[in-house]
Amino acid sequence: MKIVILVGDGMSDYPIKELGSKTPLEVAKIPNINEIAKVGMIGLVKTVPRGMKPASDIANLSILGYDPKTYYTGRGPLEAANIGVEIAENEIAFRCNLVTANNDTMADYSAGHITDKESKLLMEFINQKLGTERIKFYHGKSYRNLLVLKTKSRDELKGLMKTLCIPPHDITGKSIPANMPKGRAAGPLIKFMEDSRGLLEKHEINRVRVDLKENPANMIWLWGQGTNPNMPSFKGIFGLDGAVISAVDLVNGIGKLIGLELIHVPGATGYYDTNYQGKGEYAVDALKEKDFVFVHVEAPDEAGHNGDMRAKITAIENFDKYVVGAVWRFLRDTDDYRIMVLSDHATPVAVRTHVSDPAPFVMAGNRIQHNGFDAFNENNAFLSKIKFKSGAALTEELIKK
Repeated sequence: MKIVILVGDGMSDYPIKELGSKTPLEVAKIPNINEIAKVGMIGLVKTVPRGMKPASDIANLSILGYDPKTYYTGRGPLEAANIGVEIAENEIAFRCNLVTANNDTMADYSAGHITDKESKLLMEFINQKLGTERIKFYHGKSYRNLLVLKTKSRDELKGLMKTLCIPPHDITGKSIPANMPKGRAAGPLIKFMEDSRGLLEKHEINRVRVDLKENPANMIWLWGQGTNPNMPSFKGIFGLDGAVISAVDLVNGIGKLIGLELIHVPGATGYYDTNYQGKGEYAVDALKEKDFVFVHVEAPDEAGHNGDMRAKITAIENFDKYVVGAVWRFLRDTDDYRIMVLSDHATPVAVRTHVSDPAPFVMAGNRIQHNGFDAFNENNAFLSKIKFKSGAALTEELIKK
């Protein structure tokens, strides 16, 4: 049997007045996902456990079949795994964004989606200036980078883990001082962030970006800290060999930690300009060899964070046309398959960040009964009687039913 999970990150939304009180998912042209809905089952799934933040790492870990309350230790170590950075028992990894600070305001959580080349040079510069034997900065991709800190004691490690660190995409347009790390161990983190601003604002790359009227990467922002996780293999749980296709370090990191093959698609960026067609084609090629493929597309989530309604609609349409369409055409000509398409969480354009609402899903394939809906959207999912209390339970149903 061939089993596929296709994730349009953050594509779920709230009704928007300018769209006639419909959501981007309702107005987007998604003939392939709707075709799956016409033969499959629509419902809702709670991908984020109660009491946990509605973050993509937690939601995707859940969708892959792992209970975040058991296995989640933080975002940083997941991204570290993807870039080949090992986290020792006395170390803690932080996500390190390159951001744009405008006076005391968070102007841009991604520094204008800075290029890999510029980001790499800036992170090497920061590591040279602020790195020590205990502190190492690593380049990831674009604005998404990493800080690994070697602690001196178990108490220091616990203090850092308990420090409140707010994701920068949650505070766009808000006060930087008011949202700095908080807690008894926050002091060194705040100093790194403040010191980075003095260094980066003077860097030649940022002087050029300002001249070109591009958002400068003039500060680092630390968040998403965690220790090294210990998770059983995907094959050990489900008995399947599989692969992950994503342009995002955290998703690839999860895949690597659970023993799935990472397939890198040329031109996959994690933004609006990602290679949708390549992701669809590589997924089909992988299915010829693998039992299970997980494809993740970040663009709808980025559009939600940017408050860009039109870009979100376009991203959803591209996801349907090039990714879902390619995989669906391949699977429907086979005798034994299951496919699931879903949003890992909602990233409403109106609020520009993640929310904890249950996410809509549609699945089809062998022994999956149609439940009467002919279009995939939030409203139909809400009207469905099919509800799953966790992503892990949903995926177990998809694979083991």
